Amino acid sequence: MRLGYSLGYWSAGPPPGALETVIAAERLGFDSVWTSEAYGSDAFTPLAWWGSRTTSVRLGTAIAQISARTPTATAMAALTLDHLSGGRFVLGLGASGPQVVEGWYGQPYPRPLARTREFVAVVRQVLAREAPVAYDGAFYRLPLPSDEGMGLGKALKPTVHPLRADLPIHLAAEGPKNVALAAEIADGWLPMFYSPRMDAEYRALLADGFAARSDDRDPAGFEVVAPVPVVLGESVEAAAEQIRPFVALYAGGMGAKGANFHRNVLDRLGYAQVCDEIQAHYLAGDKARAAAAVPVDLVRDVALVGTPDDVRAQLPAWRSTAITTLVVQGDPRTLPAVAAVLQGD
Repeated sequence: MRLGYSLGYWSAGPPPGALETVIAAERLGFDSVWTSEAYGSDAFTPLAWWGSRTTSVRLGTAIAQISARTPTATAMAALTLDHLSGGRFVLGLGASGPQVVEGWYGQPYPRPLARTREFVAVVRQVLAREAPVAYDGAFYRLPLPSDEGMGLGKALKPTVHPLRADLPIHLAAEGPKNVALAAEIADGWLPMFYSPRMDAEYRALLADGFAARSDDRDPAGFEVVAPVPVVLGESVEAAAEQIRPFVALYAGGMGAKGANFHRNVLDRLGYAQVCDEIQAHYLAGDKARAAAAVPVDLVRDVALVGTPDDVRAQLPAWRSTAITTLVVQGDPRTLPAVAAVLQGD
């Protein structure tokens, strides 16, 4: 199981020490570093800036939102970063949710799975560069039909030759159908709130997706890149205290009351009643009570917390899962200590 580090998206400004953290992650033997985006910083620019100081660590978006760019614009950014990094870029994509897509991008949010399928198909056409890009879908049509514009559009090939036609594409997915879609059309899956308790169910969904593949990509090369908070402390309870606000935000503060995909994952883990309480406090503006309502068992299900010995004892359960890369989330100042524990000292 490889290690990655998530830099996430920015809050009010650039995270202090991010460049040093990326350099340290590479020095410590991490396989990859990842950025994301919501409705502030974008996912690509920080990777180009920070990645320019690295030589071996892979650089991935987890995730770039498909509503933020057209498929061709996304492919342009991906092939550019792949060239600049010497073939180290991983394109992680996600549909986001209706609150962001409709509120920030001003686009409707119907049939996200079908839209994702079309998006990936167009990106792969660009990267393959076998012919001018042409696609006639429900969401994306290239070139634009002549009766909808000036009638001057024509199918085009990218002027730049992509470094890799098989540049890896990973999909963020939380619902069962979306997980299967990732296995069917992508090279990797970016889950949220992965838990060893759900491993058998996830493996079955991935198998369904592999069975539906229409190409010759080998499922053995499929990656599961899971962000997992890792906090070392004097005890499990003390370390869990640092994770509770994060879980409360995603379970109670993300999305709308009836459309929170992150919360749905925790519901399937058996925490529906707990999430009701967390969400009620969060939506009422009481973040402290929302965090306090997160039980330590929930934290232990989705994170690695406790003393170094506690975390070592938890590791075998995670190593036995479908996860291929465990992406560390947490205080960058503790990265050397966390790496020592996860890598076996």
